Order: sequence, then structure tokens, then C-alpha cells
Amino acid sequence: MQRVVTAELDLELGSSVDLIFQVTAAQQVPVVSEQLTFTQGERVYTPTEIVDQSGSRLHRLTGEAGRLEVRYEATVEGQTALSRTSDLEAITYLRPSRYCQSDEVFSQARRQFRGLSGHDLIAAVSEFVATSTTYTPGLSQGTDSAVTTLMTGQGVCRDYAHVVIALLRAMDMPARYAACFAPGLQPMDFHAVAEAYHDGAWYVIDATRLANRRSLVRIATGRDAADCAFLSYHGGHVSLSHMRVDAWVMPEAASEAGFEGDGRVEALWDAASDPADPTADDFTSLIQLG
Repeated sequence: MQRVVTAELDLELGSSVDLIFQVTAAQQVPVVSEQLTFTQGERVYTPTEIVDQSGSRLHRLTGEAGRLEVRYEATVEGQTALSRTSDLEAITYLRPSRYCQSDEVFSQARRQFRGLSGHDLIAAVSEFVATSTTYTPGLSQGTDSAVTTLMTGQGVCRDYAHVVIALLRAMDMPARYAACFAPGLQPMDFHAVAEAYHDGAWYVIDATRLANRRSLVRIATGRDAADCAFLSYHGGHVSLSHMRVDAWVMPEAASEAGFEGDGRVEALWDAASDPADPTADDFTSLIQLG
């Protein structure tokens, strides 16, 4: 399966500022072509790439006052190879974190999911969060946590992921956060999902049910959204004036014919087998983020 992912960000910098981006496919993703640029007028910045222990790629630069344009495009072919998880990593994802306070939801989780483990626990938590939370763009705050979302019953993808992670950790199942590109997502944006560690592998949970898990492309992995922000900055003022994210799956016939993602591709696609169609995902099978 071939996927194409793109991201555009236009930033207004008020002064010299330290910028850290996480907008590219992760190191382990099978990227066949890729282009990432940072431009400011005629100036082109060359960032420093930093790869963390999970394979997330951070790009850091010092931007000067003015308009900075960030452009990313990549083609991904096939699925990510499975990687081994260390005992230390699994322990890290059992602990409470900034947005996933598993200690604060411990009593609720133990009462609600008593006796469940493994696949049954994953399915039950996914179903509970999917049915008890309403997707409400614009109402969630960047400081909202799993506890906040459980109280309000509303949020966006990051909030759904935080609740899933907190409940699973409270049930002694390691769980982590993943930022990703999501073909077929509506409304299109950077997407967030949870992953649960079961029987030696990580399985993806998307309680929003807005994207097909089989087509997701990993960007970053961490304890929660604090580890996976697409932009963080220090030492100056930054405003985001434009952002556009896109992702699509290239049909086999179109890939072989050399078509681009311009509308002709969609006409060749059989919707019933579309791996980017959320309705083609039953959201109960164990699927790994590819």
C-alpha cells in the first residue's frame, strides 16, 4: 500500500525563536521519497534532526522575525517493520503522565473494567471511550487532560487518545500516544491515536473512529501529547497563520500508471476496499500502526 502525506505550516515569528517541529514520518516508516523545507523569503534554513528513542524525528532551528514557511511531502510504501520493545519502555508507558493521569482514574477503571484483560480489555476501553465522548472541534483546550475529558464527555482526537491511555494504564496495560497522518480523515488534520502493549506487540486504538487504522502513518510516539506536539518553541513569539495537512492512499492501478493524487486517482478507487475509508475498519481487530 502506497500512501502520500503532506503538511504546510506558515508561521509569523515576532523575534528570534527556537523552533522544534515534529511533522515528518517517523524514522522506522518505509519512506521512499521525502522533501522537507523551511524557507523565509529567499533564505532556506537547514534544521538539526534529532531522533528520539521511539524513532520520532524532531527538526530544530532558530528562526528570525518574519514569515516562515514549512513544507513537507513524503511517499510511504508498505508497512513498518516490527520493532522490539524493551522492559524499560513498557514500564515508562505504565506510569501516569501530564495528560494521562492513570492514578486519578484508577478507581473508575478498576470498577468499570474489572476482570478484563488482553484483547477484551482493549476492545472494552475503545468502545467505552468511543460511545461516551462526543467529537467537538474547537471546544477542547490544549491543557485538557484525560480527567477533563471524562468529566466533560467531549474533545478531539488527542483527548480520546488520552482517555484510552489513562484507563489502560490504570488496568496495568502499557499504553502510549501516537501522532500520525490519517488518509481519509474528516476533517483532515494531524491525527492522534493510542497504542496498547499486549502479548509483545503494540496495537493501535482510534476511539474517534474517524480514520482507518490500516492506512495510518506514524509521525511521533510518546507518553501523551506533550511528547508529540507538531510544534514547540522557546524564547520568542510565534503565531500560526496557515496550516494544511493531507494524506491519501494511492490505488494500485493508479500507482502503476504513474498518476498523481489530483482527482483522477479517486475515480479509479473501489470504495468498498478503500483502506482509507473509516467504515472499512471494524475497530475491534488487533492492528499495528504501519
